[in-house]
Amino acid sequence: MNWSVLTLVGADQQGIVAAVSKLLFEADCQLAEASMMRLGGNFAIMLRVGHDASADLKTVLAPVVDGMKLHLHLDEDVPASPRHIEPDVHITVYGADRTGIVAQVTSLLASAGLNIIDLETAVGGSAEQPIYIMSIEGHAQQGIEALRNAIKNLADDIEISLTEIDTLRA
Repeated sequence: MNWSVLTLVGADQQGIVAAVSKLLFEADCQLAEASMMRLGGNFAIMLRVGHDASADLKTVLAPVVDGMKLHLHLDEDVPASPRHIEPDVHITVYGADRTGIVAQVTSLLASAGLNIIDLETAVGGSAEQPIYIMSIEGHAQQGIEALRNAIKNLADDIEISLTEIDTLRA
């Protein structure tokens, strides 16, 4: 089985996920990790797809891509490390919505050893006082304490909370 990373982006409309997943199912594809979300007036899908070597995913998805006016991008899957990295920290950030807040926060966290596994953002508040919200799951490669020390150096207009994830496994 071959694996590809599929990205689809287009105007948000009802039925995108259903149509894409139905065509992939009918082509005997396997779905793995996925991220699907509304981004402004757009809808974006990022998806790992397992498929037979002879399957042409562009042809398989052409009815949806053409019919819903989506943009399709395909990449060959990059082989993953044999050890799956689990998040051990969840970080929530609230700050005044301004240019550079994502770069400032993620650069600081990266320098303290954070490997970001998942990051989601949203804008809340009001038009007069927008608030930028980030939710980050990651792996603290230099330990949780290094992250705790690093976040002390963030600007006063950024509120950040760090919660250690301690998942018990059987």
